[in-house]
Amino acid sequence: MAELVRDFQETDVNPLDVVERFATRQDWICDRAGEAEIVIELSAEWCGYRIFVSLHPEAELLLFTFAFDTRVKHHKTDRLYVLLAIINRRLPVGHFDLWAEEELPVFRHTVLLRGHENVGIEQLEGIFEIAIAECERYYPAFQFVVWAGKSPHEAIEAAILETVGEA
Repeated sequence: MAELVRDFQETDVNPLDVVERFATRQDWICDRAGEAEIVIELSAEWCGYRIFVSLHPEAELLLFTFAFDTRVKHHKTDRLYVLLAIINRRLPVGHFDLWAEEELPVFRHTVLLRGHENVGIEQLEGIFEIAIAECERYYPAFQFVVWAGKSPHEAIEAAILETVGEA
């Protein structure tokens, strides 16, 4: 692990270079969409995700957007916005949103780079771990609203089983 961290720190100046090398080491499909954006594709348990990582140098931040492979029918967006509000109240970091034009649910997280030379490998591991875990945790709720016609509250109850006590 120390060698991996040193490898990233010694050679990379642009935070997107660090992200690209991190994704490549995970064997994820990765493509530079320009000087300020990388697109990463990966598969998880419930679905595939297209991840957009964009650098905003003027604000000194990296924006991570994890897009689901599920489109939302326009007539279901009202219910989905209620579901997003319920889910977002539960999240310690990041938030879910709906890309209206693309009709895609997304998880977004921003990393401020101000005062740091670059993004750290540990930060990237944490960002991807948390984002993928949250996307996977709530994916069934999105499906219940979009495809099964359930209400947002029914979808959360059906998708998220809170355990009580010990076995």
